Amino acid sequence: MMAKWLSYLVLILSIGTTVWAAQKTTLQPPTQASTHVKTLVLGSGCFWGAEKRYEAMTGVLDAESGYADGEGFEASYKAITKLSRRFDDNNYAEVVKVTYNANVLTTEQLLMHYFEGHDPTQKNRQGNDVGTQYRSIILYTEQEQQKTALELQARYQKLLNQAGYGEIQTQLKPLDTFFPAEEYHQNYIAKNPDGYCPDHSTGVVFKKVNEQGRDNKALLSGRHIVVLDSKSYCPYCEKLKKTVLHDYQGSIPLHYRYADQLAGLQIKTPTWATPTIILLEQGKELYSHQGFMTKEMFYKALGAFKLGNSEAFKVAFQSKTDAPFCKQYDLFKNTGEGVFIDKLSGAQLFDTKDRFNSGTGWLSFKQPVKNSVTYHEDNSYGMQRTEIRSKSSGIHLGHVFAGEGPGGSDRYCINATVLEFVPRAL
Repeated sequence: MMAKWLSYLVLILSIGTTVWAAQKTTLQPPTQASTHVKTLVLGSGCFWGAEKRYEAMTGVLDAESGYADGEGFEASYKAITKLSRRFDDNNYAEVVKVTYNANVLTTEQLLMHYFEGHDPTQKNRQGNDVGTQYRSIILYTEQEQQKTALELQARYQKLLNQAGYGEIQTQLKPLDTFFPAEEYHQNYIAKNPDGYCPDHSTGVVFKKVNEQGRDNKALLSGRHIVVLDSKSYCPYCEKLKKTVLHDYQGSIPLHYRYADQLAGLQIKTPTWATPTIILLEQGKELYSHQGFMTKEMFYKALGAFKLGNSEAFKVAFQSKTDAPFCKQYDLFKNTGEGVFIDKLSGAQLFDTKDRFNSGTGWLSFKQPVKNSVTYHEDNSYGMQRTEIRSKSSGIHLGHVFAGEGPGGSDRYCINATVLEFVPRAL
């Protein structure tokens, strides 16, 4: 981000007042060649996700949400979303004013991204957003931009036709006046981190993407987690990966797909939102969630998917306790050397070198794997205890009792049903 603004500052110093003219709210197509700092105003449905994606592109100096191509009333979000104006031809469109360095990002590259990033064959809508304010529109500030847009639209129409889509509905006009949107709309996704990015793209691209032919045969048997990712930058996708999925090591395989890479799978959920998490069994969707999921939400859904209405689920999410000397305890009490892992996340929790027989009927350890658990006050059942949860998934594991282990060590009393065992490699 700092590098982008430094680049912007250098450009301002080098070309003087021309840049300031390019940033005025009211813009007119120039009569002579412009500098390499250019402006396009682009409408592709809701401006929230579009603004963020343009900002992430190398060569984009600024992206600002706003309204354009309307008349007869105040340009405001409240006014354009009135039911009476939903199909008014004079309604303003939700747009993004993109200021870019054409020496780094060409007009052709920017417009290719624009066409690929939404469905230009939809008229006055994008997905579930219906109305003239969501129309597909390009508002140019230079004649050269108009020429490039017409050439690309013709090329893209052929590709869309080959894929079975109809005619492009994108309007192409010179920019008259741009009105910045209200402050709460600017950088909206950054201000509202727990959501999703609408992705209405057709999957048709100017250059074929190798992943489009991805084989889904492996997903037709067993259980799988599929995460719908975005071909362009989606902060919610990146946040989900960083805070939830990056450390996932569970036994149910995790796969990333784009919306056009689901051939052969039985998906019921609309695939226009990224991220979308889909839980599959034998290639058939059993559960899905559109938008960002917290770690707690993700693992509770995964728990229901993997554990069902079992004792393990009740222990993990309702803080229940295994019966002493339960079947799973008997299986685990005399294993060889290895580690016990979180049944959902796959994270290491306890090592057999720290295990001992407490005679209580529950697995007992002197200590957990470093930084693998969290500690919580538990005053249930009239007792004062310290609860242990898995740091990776947040599931309930058991309790720790000070000084009750060998030689005065602590005793970590752990439920076996929420663990899996991995033998130590020889």
